[in-house]
Amino acid sequence: MASAELKDELNCSICLNIYTEPVTLRCGHSFCQICIKSVLDRQEGSKVYTCPECRAEYLRRPALRRNMKLCNIVEHFRTTQPEQKTAGIYCTYCVHCSVPAVKTCLMCEASLCEVHLSVHSKSTDHVLTEPTGSMDSRKCATHNEILKYYCCKDASCICVSCCVFGEHRGHQVELLKEASEKKKEKLSKVLEKLTSKREETEKSVQSLQDHRREIQEKAAGLTAKVTTLFIDLREQLKALEERVLSDISRQRDKVFLSVSDLIQHLEIKKDELSRNTCYIKELCKVTDPLIVLQEREAGRADIEEGPNKRVQVVGTLDEVSISLTLHTALSDIVTSVRRGFHVKDILLDINTSAVDVAISGDLKSATWSKTPIWAKKPQRFKNYCQVLSFQSFSSGQNYWEVETSELGNWRVGVAYPSIERKGDLSGIGQNNKSWCLRLCQKDYLVSHRAKEIKLEPESPLQRVGVYLDYEAGRLSFYQLCDPIRHLHTFTATFCEPLHAVFLVWKDGWLRIRS
Repeated sequence: MASAELKDELNCSICLNIYTEPVTLRCGHSFCQICIKSVLDRQEGSKVYTCPECRAEYLRRPALRRNMKLCNIVEHFRTTQPEQKTAGIYCTYCVHCSVPAVKTCLMCEASLCEVHLSVHSKSTDHVLTEPTGSMDSRKCATHNEILKYYCCKDASCICVSCCVFGEHRGHQVELLKEASEKKKEKLSKVLEKLTSKREETEKSVQSLQDHRREIQEKAAGLTAKVTTLFIDLREQLKALEERVLSDISRQRDKVFLSVSDLIQHLEIKKDELSRNTCYIKELCKVTDPLIVLQEREAGRADIEEGPNKRVQVVGTLDEVSISLTLHTALSDIVTSVRRGFHVKDILLDINTSAVDVAISGDLKSATWSKTPIWAKKPQRFKNYCQVLSFQSFSSGQNYWEVETSELGNWRVGVAYPSIERKGDLSGIGQNNKSWCLRLCQKDYLVSHRAKEIKLEPESPLQRVGVYLDYEAGRLSFYQLCDPIRHLHTFTATFCEPLHAVFLVWKDGWLRIRS
């Protein structure tokens, strides 16, 4: 019995349950922290705040002080009480037995079971809600009346008194149900947009996941391809090494055999010369003139023979044939590695060159000239110092390299042959028919349709690689340094053949590498 009485003392007068994080107002009444905050929030628009228990008024929102003593009592009570199931909401009119309520009437402030609900008033004044044990949250904090209307101006739920003589008098109001339905409509539209955005986000995530999977598969494929390529290269280089070393050994053995034969022959001759030398020395020591004159003159034939001719025809290693073998075989290996895209040997078309662009005799270099060089022709560029290549590209994977100056202005790129030859928009990168990489005032940029993107290479561009995959619609620029760095890639759907195009101005110059 004492436990039940203590439990009643520990119940919050707002939610009618045991305190949760109890706090106390200056008037001394305590409430669950979340409950009193909810009440004070609803009173935010009024001029005063009131205590739900004693109606004490506060001109400013009262501070909430945590009641540590009450917290300890509640905690001790909970630990000493057997665990009980949370009580449900029961019908107010079923006094002889506890029958679960299915609705609560805000007008009657009573909960109804199925039976009593069937005989309950159907008037719109009797607002039915889900069963609730606390009516304070449904009442106006100022007038203690049921909240029936919604003030559109202040966006708050109000009672009849608020509408008639309260601070919401004269404001546009709606029944809670009508306002709720309108808000639900708005929420439905918001939900529709959120759902649509969520679906778009899901598609984007799926697309990125697919792209990541494709990249992973492509990387795995490239790794396997490169691994196989280097295994093949090592085998080819090993075979070439063995072949060249075998050729060197064969030439060495052939020369060694020839030299050995000659050495053997000369050794025999050396012995004979030694014998003749000794013989002549002994003959010179003889004092009898008759003996000296009658002896044969050994060695005269050797003296008359002169230098040994066989020494002059001794062979040597044929380094030229070995170098040619290496060069040819290595070129074949490099050619096999490059299969898949074509390394282009590009020549400049003088007929398209602006009159102030000097072209070298091998048609590979372009330099700006202060004075006109060429006669004017319709196919020449007029407003920009540009020149097209003879070659055009309408399929496949193509690659070429260009040496560039560190000073002046230059552009490297591709263009359709239908590009304008005169006018302010005829410069490469300034229209929809050309794409380029350029040096301008010491800045490196890429340009298409006159839209520029600034690049930040770590060092000046001295050699540039241009890669064009026509079918894939990809144009890429690379800085040829160690390591090679990717600068930028354009993507487009090419609809005409493409020519390499170059621009030089002031101190700028370009040279196509063979």
